[in-house]
Amino acid sequence: DAGRTWTHLGLRDGQQIPQIQVDPRDADRVYVAVLGHPYGANEERGVFRSLDGGRTFETVLYRGPTAGAADVTLDPQNSDIVYAVLWESQHGPWENAVFSGPASGLFKSTDGGTTWRQIGQGLPTGEEGLGRIGIGIAPSRPSRIYAIVGSPEARGGLYRSDAGGGSCITFATSRVSKWI
Repeated sequence: DAGRTWTHLGLRDGQQIPQIQVDPRDADRVYVAVLGHPYGANEERGVFRSLDGGRTFETVLYRGPTAGAADVTLDPQNSDIVYAVLWESQHGPWENAVFSGPASGLFKSTDGGTTWRQIGQGLPTGEEGLGRIGIGIAPSRPSRIYAIVGSPEARGGLYRSDAGGGSCITFATSRVSKWI
């Protein structure tokens, strides 16, 4: 009805949902990045997948009650390839107090979200203060992935991979690093 009526599909305790992706080959397959509560831990975080158009959801990528999903995106030529960003972050009850942790990272699935592996060797690590990552895939060349990486260290910046996460060059800093 062109948006006149809406139905709540779940994930009520997620609070922050920064990204939703619908499989262009199968509108019933939906991925949701759930960031979670900004000021405390909660279980409804990570990447959720629905295979029935949002009637039910299952958690497919989870690394604890303080690590939420900040992004999820599909390869434009093969929707079985899914990339996700987890961000372990919590705001303090006072202004400018932000905590991050080692569960942050970039992940890839080649089977529609059933199994995941962490990618991004050469990017800053959680122990180095890895912050939020934003990702984009070149539609004309899906093996080319761009990642804007936040890090308090000098390693934050713009990265590019030409091998779907296999190798990377840093653009925004004077450093050049490999992302394997």
